[in-house]
Amino acid sequence: MAEVKSRLTKDEEKQLCQLLGNVRLCLLFKGSVHGFTPPTFHSKTDAQGPILVVAYNNLGCTFGGFTNEGFKSRDGLVRDEKAFLFRLNTGERKDTPSKIPVRNPDAAIHDHSQHGPNFGNGSLLLLNADMQVSSTVTNNYEFNLADLIGDDPVFVECEAYRVESIGDAMDSPWRKITWTAEEKKRLMELAKTYKPAVNTISQARILIVGPVGAGKSSFFNSVNSVFRGHGTSQAIAGSDATSVTTKYRTYYVKDGKFGKCLPFVLCDSMGLEEKPGTGLEIDDIPKILEGHVPDNYQFNPSASIQSTTAGYIKSPSLKDKIHCVVFVLDSCKVGILSEDLEKKLRKMRSQISLHDVPHVVVLTKVDELCPLVAEDIQNVYKSRAVERQVNTAAARLGIPVSCILPVKNYSSELELEQNNDILILTALQQIMRFADNYFDNMPFERTESNSGSAIV
Repeated sequence: MAEVKSRLTKDEEKQLCQLLGNVRLCLLFKGSVHGFTPPTFHSKTDAQGPILVVAYNNLGCTFGGFTNEGFKSRDGLVRDEKAFLFRLNTGERKDTPSKIPVRNPDAAIHDHSQHGPNFGNGSLLLLNADMQVSSTVTNNYEFNLADLIGDDPVFVECEAYRVESIGDAMDSPWRKITWTAEEKKRLMELAKTYKPAVNTISQARILIVGPVGAGKSSFFNSVNSVFRGHGTSQAIAGSDATSVTTKYRTYYVKDGKFGKCLPFVLCDSMGLEEKPGTGLEIDDIPKILEGHVPDNYQFNPSASIQSTTAGYIKSPSLKDKIHCVVFVLDSCKVGILSEDLEKKLRKMRSQISLHDVPHVVVLTKVDELCPLVAEDIQNVYKSRAVERQVNTAAARLGIPVSCILPVKNYSSELELEQNNDILILTALQQIMRFADNYFDNMPFERTESNSGSAIV
């Protein structure tokens, strides 16, 4: 997936913070990527809270509007005392943005499902069919259009951002986690002593899938790091326009450097991309789930694996099959997944369901999503920003909220941090519980030694 990037410069972001206060801007909509249409705009911004709309023209003007009430396709006027229009300045005046407060709060915005962002019931209307800014004289905002856009009404880009207060925290967490050394020890011991609920295998096999750059390989490295006691980078990880992982790899996690292999295997895959013929081929998924794909198989984005491929496992056993799938998604980008990529993810989930394989979602980079979490990982379940993205992921993929697990991967750290270990181990615990669901559905007799061995 090509990364959807903000067009705002650092100087422009600073100017916006002068107007909005100490906030974080989360890009939801970009016209050049998602399409310059009102329905698409509303599909990305409705019910997302306060919204900042930013437009750009060829003269270098950056302008737009803010609504604290946000958009919900109400099909009517919305009262908002905090709404305003703005223009950001360049050159010598780049530190002095222009702000035009709403004069008539009862008509701050006209929120209609078939209209783009409409400030002041026509005072400033964007996303018209001809991609031109339109403005009618009203008493809802008092301004000269030329002061906003110069003499060029054609905009070349339009973006919308959710505006999040840095202090946007709940009084109590919406999930309970115990942040103690004893809890970390307990979670590690549960993972070490886990036993699949059938007597024919000794390890649960977990497949990790997700878009390019979401942090799939880094998630394995993070789990591995927790049990090694220091940062590791066994799986190739990084950031690129295309998948850094090009092979199917099965990774065994050891209990310390010289310890035994733990009772689970993490299988890394090529990253998903939105364009056909790139990234992981969806038709490879059933073959992976069924256990036909060998370790070190080189993915071919233009063709799926065949029974004649070298190393193809023709008669896989239960130990070769996938027992749980983990979708890894970047928490900062869940709301701006392209339609093509969302369709791929849903198609993949459908195939996984047909094979009766349980699946969960791991949301990475929560520290980049919310400053509160970056400051203290214990705030992860107090953060409204994290909760919103969990709910967004649930809605876009059709997966229950209980199956979505926020984490912070280890990427730049040299030493580990107890609370981050606990968050990673909590996610691993849930993944192993879901693997147990796979075994519960198998027509195998449980042995007396394995019964009751599931992680609790």
